[in-house]
Amino acid sequence: MLPMLADAGFHALAYDMAGQYESHDAGPQNLTPPARHYDHDLFVRDLLAVLESAPGAAHVLGYSFAGTVAQLGLSQRPDLFLSLTLLSAPPQSGQGFRGVKRIGPFSGLATGRVGAAFMIWGLQLNVVKVPPLRAAFVRHRLKSTRRSSVSDIISLMKRAPNVDEVLAASPIPKLVAVGEHDLWPVELHAAFAQSIGATLAVYPTGHSPCETSPHQLVRDLLALYQRAR
Repeated sequence: MLPMLADAGFHALAYDMAGQYESHDAGPQNLTPPARHYDHDLFVRDLLAVLESAPGAAHVLGYSFAGTVAQLGLSQRPDLFLSLTLLSAPPQSGQGFRGVKRIGPFSGLATGRVGAAFMIWGLQLNVVKVPPLRAAFVRHRLKSTRRSSVSDIISLMKRAPNVDEVLAASPIPKLVAVGEHDLWPVELHAAFAQSIGATLAVYPTGHSPCETSPHQLVRDLLALYQRAR
């Protein structure tokens, strides 16, 4: 997506969250004093630091768990946001896995460590049958990603803060973008989008429209950015 956004005249930037892939050395162990776990505050402060490094407010897209981080960032520093896109983000606060298809009713029984192990196992075995080169890249990323960051993120997704009222009150354009085969039912995403005053875009794909429907998603992002003007 980044080259298409750049071709449209935008400075497009993506970064790996703390503990993930090329940011695997970033994390709570570097705090003063050091901490044991990744938490919402650590991820939000990283996001705000990136946004503060820009010359002005930015269009922000948060993918999956990063969507929750982006929501919290907007609630703290609305002056840094021109628009907000939540891509395949958990549509429910609190125990965010409770609405996941099939496993939702049982998700509260697993710890973050167990949930992370299950997810990594599925990615390594390519359970969802993504193309071979994509599966190889995922395995390459996992070699650098800290298992503790994945475990802590799974735990954080089971106690997500509720900032729906703040989002609904924000005047910036908002977009909830999801695949029709996402982890959560489209109905939950639609209800969430309505509750925060966001436009809903649904693509004929799964949890990663950024990879499987990039042109359609960029089209909708550019329309969102135009509204922000």
